Amino acid sequence: MITEPRWKSYIVQTNGPLFTPEQCKLIIQAGHRQKPEQAKVGGGKTGKHDTKKRVTTISWIPFKEMSPMYNQVNSFIQKINKNHFGFGDIQITENAQFTEYPEGGFYDWHMDCDVSMEHEPPVRKISMTCLLSPEDQFDGGDLEIMSPGKRIKLEQGHAICFASFLNHRVAPVTRGVRQSLVMWFGGEPFK
Repeated sequence: MITEPRWKSYIVQTNGPLFTPEQCKLIIQAGHRQKPEQAKVGGGKTGKHDTKKRVTTISWIPFKEMSPMYNQVNSFIQKINKNHFGFGDIQITENAQFTEYPEGGFYDWHMDCDVSMEHEPPVRKISMTCLLSPEDQFDGGDLEIMSPGKRIKLEQGHAICFASFLNHRVAPVTRGVRQSLVMWFGGEPFK
């Protein structure tokens, strides 16, 4: 039996924190234990370092490094998908990305799904961003989804989930460092 979602939405923001401040610190520490790299644009090995499109440092948190976090996020995303998105079988398909935006760091308008289709399946269907750093430790760095001027300010530990095919960006950080956890959930192509 297929259960229809309570209401269809392509953008869902948490009302409360997904992670406590202590859990956020643990995730930041796990991100720092991994090899940092300058983020690329265009995905995978074919991506390129393009400072006009993106300035941020990333690392990838292995599943075995933070299995309780992955389990917590998987439970959360299954509920979000059932109650809001209504996409077919959704699962975590790649390691979580720990992201640090330094002062001046940003990521210009982009989509998270691979429109070239060279890396499918699985298809990225839901993207999640969770703010890890306390919001008073940086200025700027707001997430914008779909249209300029619609900025989303997250609090530490809070998350936003959105359809991976929505255009979005991270505005430039004007003070401090913005740290976040980014994850994608996917499955078979849309039908």
